Amino acid sequence: MGCGWLGLPLGEALAERNYKIKGTTTREQRLGQLESKGIDPYLIQLDEKEVHGPIDEFLNSLEILVINIPPKLRSDSPENYVAKIKRLKSHLKVSGVHKVIFVSSTSVYGALPGEVRETTPPQPNSESGRQLLESEQLLLADPDLHTTVVRFGGLIGPKRHPANQLSGRKGLKNGDHPVNLIHLDDCLRILISIIEKDWWNTVFNAVYPAYPSKAAYYTSECLKRGLPVPEYFDAVDGKEGKKVKSERLLEKGFVFTTDIVG
Repeated sequence: MGCGWLGLPLGEALAERNYKIKGTTTREQRLGQLESKGIDPYLIQLDEKEVHGPIDEFLNSLEILVINIPPKLRSDSPENYVAKIKRLKSHLKVSGVHKVIFVSSTSVYGALPGEVRETTPPQPNSESGRQLLESEQLLLADPDLHTTVVRFGGLIGPKRHPANQLSGRKGLKNGDHPVNLIHLDDCLRILISIIEKDWWNTVFNAVYPAYPSKAAYYTSECLKRGLPVPEYFDAVDGKEGKKVKSERLLEKGFVFTTDIVG
């Protein structure tokens, strides 16, 4: 559910492995694109009060649902993301789907300092992080669902890198704090591993295990791209940055293969 920057290549990769894939989009003009990737396309819009589109037909016969619909909280009319997930869950409860992968974010940890693991109690300090955490708990607590949550770090890959947004900016803070990033290729390998190796009923952090400082990393990445470097940062405030560890993935033997340094 949600064939965007991450969901579309995931659906394509699974289709290439001979899985039968259904995928949703909110834009009619993208239905053909999904179909061209081997994905059975559905036009579905999920909102707080109802689902627009053939949601029950979409869920019918599914064995696994990947929920990949991030909160939209930066607009002038921010949504109630938890209500959307509750609405989706009401349809899940009457479907035959019992395995769920919920794509979440390390934002649920907020500004916790030091090394952060899956056993670290989350402390979200943003509305997005708070609603993601509540949605995680909503799914994980349901005894009828086998839910695995993946808390991805900052996503990088084709046509997506924070250096493009940070280029030329001035007065940025926390330049000594570590980055917590992951490349699209490793995201796909993690999600496929969960499906193929039955890693259910757990929470995974997913961050590439290298943590250069923000100042060093984004300056270097802008220089590589021929972009104006950001002006990091004001004086160090003495607070330690967050370093998210993917402990459970490493315990499973997962090996990250795509370095965050391009």
